Amino acid sequence: MVLHRGVADALRQAIALGALPVGAPLPTEAELAAEHGVSRGTVRHALAILAAEGLISSRQGARHLVRGTERTQSLAELRSFAQWARRQGRQPSGEVISMARRPATVREAGLLQLDPGGEVLAVLRLRGLDGEPAMLERTSYAGWIADAVERIDPRADSVTDRLHHELGAVFAHAEHLIDAVAAGVRDAALLGVRRSSPLLRARRVSATPAGRPVECSDDRYRIGVVTFDIHTTSGVPVLARRAL
Repeated sequence: MVLHRGVADALRQAIALGALPVGAPLPTEAELAAEHGVSRGTVRHALAILAAEGLISSRQGARHLVRGTERTQSLAELRSFAQWARRQGRQPSGEVISMARRPATVREAGLLQLDPGGEVLAVLRLRGLDGEPAMLERTSYAGWIADAVERIDPRADSVTDRLHHELGAVFAHAEHLIDAVAAGVRDAALLGVRRSSPLLRARRVSATPAGRPVECSDDRYRIGVVTFDIHTTSGVPVLARRAL
């Protein structure tokens, strides 16, 4: 095994098992080099891999901080569910439960910058991880992109990827609202949980680089599937200012 990959694997496992919890500082490069019997250059290479995966912070002096686990999805980077899952070595899946065109609600018209009653394509999609139900995605697409969405295979694992390949569409901006809701009868049945079980809800509006809204979505995750990493900065990462 390449040395830097061995070091990265060992640290990744320590983070996953909680030996290095979120917010904790990693040992210094010198300490890690001595522990693993490698050079500091090898350690830096391993840390760069983990930073790219979003597991640790960017370099702050000689120390790094644990930012998340393999189940953490960073909101600092705009990725689809499938892109995030594949990055974690998981197998994403998608199944369209319902799809229909209808007039936009007042809220949807405002979010998608449509005229009152403008058309949207409403899609309910069940998303899975490694064959298990993980999330329900209720997405309303602006009418201008509806034809392209309808042409996508209902079992495609990533609508975002298909839109990019077919139209060159790029989702460059997003706003998120995160809260918790109780599972209703339909959500509970589709996700395989009890009615009133807590679900993590992430509401999102995505737009093109020019700021044109593409979709607004209400995503509801089973508990234990994912956590979100909100990395706020004002010159210095917030985690770097935590008392340890």
